[in-house]
Amino acid sequence: MTNQTKILSTKILSLIQKQELVKATIQVIEADFIKTENASFAIKNLNNNLIFTSQNAVLSILQHPTIEQLKQKTVFCVGLKTKELLNENGFTVEAYTGFAEDLAEIITLVYADESFTFFSGNLRKDTLPEMLTENQITFNEIKVYDTTLTPHKISDKVDGILFFSPSAVTSYLKKNILGTEKLFCIGNTTADALRNVLSENKIKNIKTAYQPSIENVIEQVIEYYT
Repeated sequence: MTNQTKILSTKILSLIQKQELVKATIQVIEADFIKTENASFAIKNLNNNLIFTSQNAVLSILQHPTIEQLKQKTVFCVGLKTKELLNENGFTVEAYTGFAEDLAEIITLVYADESFTFFSGNLRKDTLPEMLTENQITFNEIKVYDTTLTPHKISDKVDGILFFSPSAVTSYLKKNILGTEKLFCIGNTTADALRNVLSENKIKNIKTAYQPSIENVIEQVIEYYT
C-alpha cells in the first residue's frame, strides 16, 4: 500500500477548496503564514483611474467614508477574484489581467495619457510601479493594508507545498528549509521568490498555476498527484 500524498497549504483554505483535495485522497496540512490588516490612510490627490492588485486592497477601500466617490472612478485590476469583488460592490472595471506586468503593459500601450492612483499593501512587489515609472505614466500610490509575516515550524514531512504570495515564501523560510517538495505557486512573482532562494537543481520543483487563483493551484496539485 502506498503512502497517502500529504501537502502543506501556506494559507487556510475554504472548506470547498480543501474538500477538492481530500476527494483526491490528498492529505492537507494548512496554516496562515501571513496576516493582512486594513491600514489607516488618507485619500489625497486622487487621480482619474484606480488600480487594485489584490482583494485585500479592495476590502480596505470598502471601509473608507469616500467609497461612493471612489465608485465613480474607472478601475484597473489584477486577478479575476479582485475584479469580481469590485463588480459586486459597484465598481466598473475597465481592464483586468492575471499578472501585474500585463496590466502595466496594457496601461502603457492604451492608456498612457491617463492618470492613476494605485492602492497597495506594505509588502507589494515593485513590478507595476517600476513599469509605470519607466514608461512615464502619471500615478501616485496609497498604502491601504499591511501584511505581516506569521511563520510556523512545520514538523510533518510533506510531498508538496502551496504558496500564494512572495511574502508567504519569506515567512515559510524563516522557520523551515526546502527539500525535495514540489512547490505549487499561484503566480510568477511567487515563483520568482522561490527561484531566488533555490539552487539550480531544485528550481525544477516549481510549478506555476495557469491562472492566478487558489482554485487553479489546487487543480494543478490534483492533476500532478492523481
